[in-house]
Amino acid sequence: MRLLAIDHGERRLGLATCDSSGLVARELTILNRRTRGEDFSLIRELAVREGAEALLVGLPLNDASASRQRERCAIVRRWSRRLARATGLPVTLWDEQLSSVEAQELARARKRGPREAIDDLAARVILQSYLDARRDGLVGEPEQIPPQSPPD
Repeated sequence: MRLLAIDHGERRLGLATCDSSGLVARELTILNRRTRGEDFSLIRELAVREGAEALLVGLPLNDASASRQRERCAIVRRWSRRLARATGLPVTLWDEQLSSVEAQELARARKRGPREAIDDLAARVILQSYLDARRDGLVGEPEQIPPQSPPD
């Protein structure tokens, strides 16, 4: 199954996709945030173009403080529910722990400048983590949001 992964940020959204066999993730693009409607429309267009059947959104479970983690997780969950309704695609939430660290290493290996955005690489890391866990039978029941989720 082809997926479209999203690294949710306050200013940017990193996107990645995978091959049709669901084995290899690759970075796709970085979207500078606009309005929610414009963001969702662009994501839907990319999902259609890439043939994605579902979305995977990184859930920030690794923030340093518990209160900050709860706040960020609540924001991402609410945004993901709205995304599922707007795109008509199911959304799976996946722990994005350490994705930024791995994305920084990838950026250095690809000779990206230190000031260049790495959100697309973070989305790739999140997606590859999910694909590897699924392949290895380590995925339990990830948190999923159906497209018909109730309003906030």
